[in-house]
Amino acid sequence: MGEQIGSAPVAGLASKDRIMAEDVVMLRAEVFADGVVTRGEAEALFALDATAKDKCSEWPQFFVEAVTDYIVHQEKPAGYISEDNANWLVSTISRDGLVDSLTELELLVHVLERAKSSPGRLSAYALEQVAHAVVDGKGPLMLGGALVPGLVAKAEVDLLRRILYAYGGDGNIAVTRAEAEVLFRINEQTSAADNDPSWNELFVKALANFVMCSAGYEAPTRDVALRRDGFFDHTEPEIGGFFGRMVSGGLAGIMEAYRSPGDIEAEWESKNRAAEALARRAETIDADEAKWLAERIGAGRPLHDNERALLTLIKHASPEIHPALKPLLDKVA
Repeated sequence: MGEQIGSAPVAGLASKDRIMAEDVVMLRAEVFADGVVTRGEAEALFALDATAKDKCSEWPQFFVEAVTDYIVHQEKPAGYISEDNANWLVSTISRDGLVDSLTELELLVHVLERAKSSPGRLSAYALEQVAHAVVDGKGPLMLGGALVPGLVAKAEVDLLRRILYAYGGDGNIAVTRAEAEVLFRINEQTSAADNDPSWNELFVKALANFVMCSAGYEAPTRDVALRRDGFFDHTEPEIGGFFGRMVSGGLAGIMEAYRSPGDIEAEWESKNRAAEALARRAETIDADEAKWLAERIGAGRPLHDNERALLTLIKHASPEIHPALKPLLDKVA
């Protein structure tokens, strides 16, 4: 079809402010006729989405499917999002850092879910859209008025978990620092709110994954590390209550998802210099991540309950605790 949707019927839609179900049927036949969705076609669909004020219920699914097909599958190797396509997507769907519409936010998350691999900033950018709504009361999630700024409801936790799961494919197992930064921002700005209990659970598990993987533990897949166990269904201030309600068995419920690296020194003896260099790099990352965490938890204020739960987990789990974290860990049992 070339670099645009060029048929007369399709071109006629550009002058209308309404897209009906029969229009979507026609568009689907046009766009997928040759099995290839081009950038020109994707841009034309974005233009239709922007100009048509009245869109049928069939439109969002088709729009997301077609643009995802272009971004994820049309460049080689299929399934791997290039930096160029990631930049194009972000620049196309956002204005001043905010995604324009719920349909485009769904597109962003769907792209992450369908791709085998994507640039890390896409996941962080998607998480930031939730943060903008929760913290600042801005963005498409505010449409309809159901979301209350300054409070994390279950719907937002579910979306955050969906984004974190989506970026877990093709080796992106550990939660990244960019993702952790966004979660910390949300937690800091909503700590006094009556957040849904599932937020505490997700925060502790995501940050535990980030810290423990940087310390050398074998990382479980994200769906295992972040799965919903229901152990924060009833919030209480004491940490024993936090972990005691874990369906999978308290503090050990998180720990069983991780395996200690074991006798690393004996293993290193059999490895070559390249492996030793990699180990030295891992130690540097460990120190860096410990300093990063120490700078963010309880800085000039009392510990939040879920931060205390996270530190309790780290204290019980880590055989080697970096000195940067010791003052914090001394505050928990």
